[in-house]
Amino acid sequence: MAEAAGGPLPEECPGPRSAQAGRAAACQGCPNQRLCAAGPAAPASAEAAEVRERLRAMRRAVLVLSGKGGVGKSTFSALLARGLAAGGAAQVALLDIDICGPSVPKMMGLEGEQVHQSGSGWSPVYVEENLGVMSVGFLLSSPDDAVIWRGPKKNGLIKQFLRDVDWGEIDYLIVDTPPGTSDEHLAIVQYLGAMRIAGAVIVTTPQEVSLQDVRKEISFCRKVKLPIIGVVENMSGFVCPKCQNCNTLIFTLSQNESQIFPPTTGGAEKMCQNLNVSLLGKVPLDPRIGKSCDSGQSFLAEAPDSAATSSYRSIIQRIQEYCDQHHLQEEKII
Repeated sequence: MAEAAGGPLPEECPGPRSAQAGRAAACQGCPNQRLCAAGPAAPASAEAAEVRERLRAMRRAVLVLSGKGGVGKSTFSALLARGLAAGGAAQVALLDIDICGPSVPKMMGLEGEQVHQSGSGWSPVYVEENLGVMSVGFLLSSPDDAVIWRGPKKNGLIKQFLRDVDWGEIDYLIVDTPPGTSDEHLAIVQYLGAMRIAGAVIVTTPQEVSLQDVRKEISFCRKVKLPIIGVVENMSGFVCPKCQNCNTLIFTLSQNESQIFPPTTGGAEKMCQNLNVSLLGKVPLDPRIGKSCDSGQSFLAEAPDSAATSSYRSIIQRIQEYCDQHHLQEEKII
């Protein structure tokens, strides 16, 4: 479901879950034709049933997507998981399917940990009693090791993470995905397609070069019928952490100041208005975010006074409310 070399995919694309996926006339020339054609056919239905059985106690899943790398998607995924798990009321799982660039173990303070096998499957690595993590980073002998895999092997590992990990009862499954709209995204949507997948949160930065890719991500979600919870604009200005009496974006204080990533086309807010997508919020830059991620600590706990923390908490609350509403609607249907 990526763009073909000659331009965007045709509107008549049947989608990866269709019986005609990879076989229809519109599929000719699509780079994902073979992957879609090998999608949920008869053998795959048995695999999907195995995934459903393993995740039968999962209430809802949230996919964190980004059309572009380097926009802070993994950081947001880690803080979303920490925020939802705060207080101990919810059981949260964070699944890192960024196979080639797994940064979640370091951000969660779990670097060097290993996955253990039990009679019921792989055991997640736990940050807290109610916050478990799974990542390919736990399977590497060194964090510097490169994962050089083709699509089918990546898809096989994603299936293993869903089918063979003993997740237990989960209130929220947060899935951190790699940038783009390729193999990993198709695989996770296909395997979780029949599950209680609440929707996707799309992370961007304000500049047009990032928004271009986010528009593709929104198109991807609509083509595969993945609900969009909303968009988060990350790195939305700079907050001075040393100003005791100022909790305002410094670029609003003086015309001499400039934004780090100027929103030349109106930023995420304008894009969301044009595409009829919710803007969940804007998170300003704070140097302490990077410092907390490098040390494996929770920025939300380390810097409770930060404007970025306030933004994160507001966004997490909106996602939580959306998921609760989605769950209530499903219960009514059932």
